[in-house]
Amino acid sequence: MKNALLPAASGPARMVKKLRENRAMMEEVSTHTAAEDSRNEHILIYVNGEIVPRHEAKVSVYDSGFMLGDGIWEGLRLYNGKWAFLDEHMDRLFEASKAVDMDLGMTREQVVAALEATRVANDMHTDVHARLMFTRGVKKKPFQHPALSVSGPTLVIICEHSKPAIARPIKLATVPHLRGLPMTQDPKLNSHSKLNCILACIAAEKAGADEALMLDVNGFVNTTNACNFFIVRKGEVWTSTGDYCMNGITRQKVIQVCERLRIPVHQRNYSLVDTYGADEAFLTGTFGAQTPVSHIDGRQIGEEYPGPVTRRIREAYYQLVKEGS
Repeated sequence: MKNALLPAASGPARMVKKLRENRAMMEEVSTHTAAEDSRNEHILIYVNGEIVPRHEAKVSVYDSGFMLGDGIWEGLRLYNGKWAFLDEHMDRLFEASKAVDMDLGMTREQVVAALEATRVANDMHTDVHARLMFTRGVKKKPFQHPALSVSGPTLVIICEHSKPAIARPIKLATVPHLRGLPMTQDPKLNSHSKLNCILACIAAEKAGADEALMLDVNGFVNTTNACNFFIVRKGEVWTSTGDYCMNGITRQKVIQVCERLRIPVHQRNYSLVDTYGADEAFLTGTFGAQTPVSHIDGRQIGEEYPGPVTRRIREAYYQLVKEGS
C-alpha cells in the first residue's frame, strides 16, 4: 500500500519502512491532527476587545455559548501572512448571524481588524489556524430565551500555530447519526451546537475508525462529522448534493478547481455501494485542505494516498490559495 504521507525508504530499509507504516496505521489521528508546537502554550487570545495571555482568556459560566451552545463560528487558515478566502468566510459569518438573529455589534471591517490584531499580537505569519467565535453573550438567568442575554455578544478569537501532521490517511465508519433536515438544526449553520457530530465521531471511534461518515435523511452518503466528503470514480469526482451538509468553502473551492482542470465533478445523490467501489476518497476542510481516506467500513479505498486525482486537486487548490481567488 503506497502512502505519500509516510517517510520514503528503499533497499535494506524496507522492513523499517513496513514497521513505520504499521505503527502509523495504529496511531490515533483525526482530520485536525497537528504537529505539537510549544509556542501555543503562550499564545495571546482576543476576548471582547482585549488580547490576553491564554491562561487569562475566560468567559462567564453564564455565557450563552457555554450554557446553551448559542453561538456561531468560523475557522480560518493563514498562509504566508494572508488569510485564505477571507471574504467568503466573512460572508458566511454574517449570513449566519442573520439566520440566528444575532447582532454581532461589529462591521465586517471591525471583525477582520480584530482577527488581524490577534495575529499581529502573536507575531504569526504562516501555518496558523484561527477559530473566531461569537456567542449571544452573558445571560442574566440560566435559561434559553434570547431576551435573557443582556450583555451583547461575546467575541473570542484563538490563533494557534497549527501545521497538519497526519501520519496516515483517515479511516471512516458509517454511523446511524444523520445530518438532518433544516427545520430541526440546519446543517448549513456553523453553530456552536455540535453534539450530534460529536456523538457521530464517538460512534465511529467505537467502531475502530477515526471519524464518522454520515448519511442524509434519505440514506445517501452525505458528509463526515467534521469535513465534507468526496469520492473519485473512473476519473470523475463526486460529492453530495449539499442539501444536508455544511457547504464548506474548501468544498466549493474543490468544485471550482475540478472545473478549472476539466475534471468532471458532480454534486449528486449516491450510495454506500458507490462509495465502496471508489478509486479514491478524500475529505475537505479549512484545516487539512484535502485529507485522503484509506478505509471506509473496513473496505480499502485505492492503493496510494493521496491518489492521483486528489494530488492534482490539491496542487491546484494551493494555487488558488496563492491567487486569493
